[in-house]
Amino acid sequence: MDLNTPARWEERSVSRVVETGRDHLLERSRCIVGAAYDLLKEDGLEGITIRAVLKKTGLSRRAFYERFAGKDDLMLAVFEETIRLAADHYAGLIPHMDDPLDRLELIVTSIVLGRRTPDADGGDSADRRGVAMSREHMRLAESHPEDLQTALAPLIAIIAQQLSDGIARGLVRRADPQRLATLVYNLVATTVHTELLSHQAAVPDLAHRSQLAADIWDFCRRAVVV
Repeated sequence: MDLNTPARWEERSVSRVVETGRDHLLERSRCIVGAAYDLLKEDGLEGITIRAVLKKTGLSRRAFYERFAGKDDLMLAVFEETIRLAADHYAGLIPHMDDPLDRLELIVTSIVLGRRTPDADGGDSADRRGVAMSREHMRLAESHPEDLQTALAPLIAIIAQQLSDGIARGLVRRADPQRLATLVYNLVATTVHTELLSHQAAVPDLAHRSQLAADIWDFCRRAVVV
């Protein structure tokens, strides 16, 4: 027996330490991203500084830079987490809805109204975060297009699933669901970006936003139905 070869208990022990270390790292990373997400609601993109994040989390600058290369890297993480939360939120809302077009309508209109997560009320804080995410979306599209597509994948996938279900039922014209989903998302996102960025200093007009959501959905529905 080679005494230099780790025993099974030693391997189990090391595995626990590695896993515990990983969980600890992830916990702190999530804490940092969560703090940045909250700062977006409070002060918009200008409110996110490394100093502000460290103050909110109580973590050291070293702890931050062990996990993120800088503010741009953190903003990418916040953007990706926001999209993931949105996709999870919609996935929890639609299972009871039988009609795939009704499910798709809920997703499209919720994006326009800014109701991407359970805590999004469509008010000022949601708009501040929405403006910041719109600006980040456009920055990523120019500087990190592959990262942007990776971040958007969960949301486009849930849109594609509703279109695929619609095709199977003869409600949606036959086409590549992923391609259709990307077109739908791009239309919705571009409109939302324009709306938020052109009115970011104004008080949100909820009636106007609701009509816009209805108009966008009507356009999308006409584009995909048989």
